[in-house]
Amino acid sequence: MYEHDVIVVGAGGAGLRAAIAAQEEGADVAIVSKLHPVRSHTGAAEGGINAALRDADSWEDHAYDTMKGSDYLGDAPAIETLTQESPEEVIQLEHWGMAFSRDDDGRVSQRPFGGLSFPRTTYAGAETGHQLLHTMYEQLVKRGIEVYDEWYVMDLAVTDEERPEDRECHGVVGYDIQTGEISGFQANDGVILATGGLGQVYDHTTNAVANTGDGVAMAYRAGVPIEDMEFIQFHPTTLPSTGVLITEGVRGEGGILYNEDGERFMFEHGYANNDGELASRDVVSRAELTEVNEGRGIDDEYVHLDMRHLGEDRIVDRLENIVHLSKDFEGVDPLEEPMPVKPGQHYAMGGIETNEHGETCVSGLYAAGECACASVHGSNRLGGNALPELIVFGKMAGYHAAGKEMGEAEIETGQRGDYEVGELEPGVEIGDVQPAGDAVADGGVAAGTAGAAPDDVVQQAVERQRGRVEKLLNREEGIGHSAVRDEIQETMTEYVNVFREESGLEQALAEIRAARERYRDVKVSDPSRTFNTDLIHTIETRNIIDLAEAITLGALARDEFRGAHWRKEHQERKDDSWLKHTMLSWNDGEPELWYRPVVLEGENKEYEPKVRSY
Repeated sequence: MYEHDVIVVGAGGAGLRAAIAAQEEGADVAIVSKLHPVRSHTGAAEGGINAALRDADSWEDHAYDTMKGSDYLGDAPAIETLTQESPEEVIQLEHWGMAFSRDDDGRVSQRPFGGLSFPRTTYAGAETGHQLLHTMYEQLVKRGIEVYDEWYVMDLAVTDEERPEDRECHGVVGYDIQTGEISGFQANDGVILATGGLGQVYDHTTNAVANTGDGVAMAYRAGVPIEDMEFIQFHPTTLPSTGVLITEGVRGEGGILYNEDGERFMFEHGYANNDGELASRDVVSRAELTEVNEGRGIDDEYVHLDMRHLGEDRIVDRLENIVHLSKDFEGVDPLEEPMPVKPGQHYAMGGIETNEHGETCVSGLYAAGECACASVHGSNRLGGNALPELIVFGKMAGYHAAGKEMGEAEIETGQRGDYEVGELEPGVEIGDVQPAGDAVADGGVAAGTAGAAPDDVVQQAVERQRGRVEKLLNREEGIGHSAVRDEIQETMTEYVNVFREESGLEQALAEIRAARERYRDVKVSDPSRTFNTDLIHTIETRNIIDLAEAITLGALARDEFRGAHWRKEHQERKDDSWLKHTMLSWNDGEPELWYRPVVLEGENKEYEPKVRSY
């Protein structure tokens, strides 16, 4: 067993920042990651980091834009924490050596992004995430923080008190991909989940193959509520053949969207009469798909994004890697012709419920970054707000886990305070298959460990996962995980995409249930103990099943149109009944639906919901 004060799971932007912050507070920190840090998906972020750096800008304006972009489902304390802390964090990155793009006067450059009232998106060409990741990895190495890379975290070590709010997290169980060793990692002060997105729930996504929502699923099964899972962001500009992201920076620099008829449809068809291509992402994605569905798409699939008029010098200076991506994956030279683009799954606004300090309702367990939901983004994230979320809330979680005094949080977690129980009648069985089969009997809490010593809790979790792996490897007959995963991905893309309707969501739940039952018979074809990616992917597929179901349940329950969540039968935002977060808790394998009110009261003002138009 390995022992440290703070264990950080994941080595992307949030995980690195959390580890640095905890180490600054004097904690013995270690990162456990299934990827080497510089292979983390943060490196694929292109556009930039929103921060109010200019005299003409302010954190208050940034906060208002973020709340408006969230369609008034963001929590004001989290939004104001993000916007107040982001300038300091960007300056810190610059001091650490991050190679930001510069204006002629030497100042850090900022560009316009969708939904912003001021050009406050700080960037490093079109590879901002890559620069950020390497800058912080340098700090990690400089500080001597230990990294267990290519260790896949399979489970949390959490006690089994009846109420999740009374439980404690004492560590995690890790699988060494290189050797097959399964060991415990005991955390004396806290575990921070920074495992990133869940894009592999869909088959057309900008997310990497590793983005399987592991942290969200593990926390969910351990009793931590997951919040607003129905809100999935579909980025308007991805390459049709692969899902590779084309940054919003192209439109921020002046790129234009055209349909098959050569119309600049964002204006000419009235989707966003003021902001056009720089409306928020949910607005632009729906506009593109409407053009395709009404017969004005190109090859009945995509639209064109044109940046030729910007000139080669400007494109090469600010968007050079976009030229390479378009050439390599679509065979299109954007200096000579428009790029084909269509919406693709990009980001999850929902995730593990936390407060603005990164705490969950389980003592000793934290979350930060895309796997967490504070909630900063509400029902729709603005472009340029993901990277500041990583560094701001990664820092907060690291500080708090290491014992820094940060005052009382304003956002509650767990079933405490003001909440209401929801009704859930999906028409099909949901949750765990009972009785659970070997492959799905992966626990969530360590049975009989209420009040047990931390090392006993961790050791029991380790033994449970060792038994699970042995059964998966030794099963002689069964199906491969890929058939189940493919089925889930196709179902989600078909029924739980940009446009949703009740019958489709019900059909999705039925198909997810069938996939869950098939997963009981899953087997691992590779019997080896070293670099057994088939085993890892099989375990990840269980996480994908749980999260696909959670997303669909939330989408079925929320009978309104808000932000990224569009319902055919409900074409209006219902503030009287839906200014609340959709919460799901996993009670011994049975999902429970409940709600918590949105916190619209900020430091100096209360945010009043208004019509969101661009």
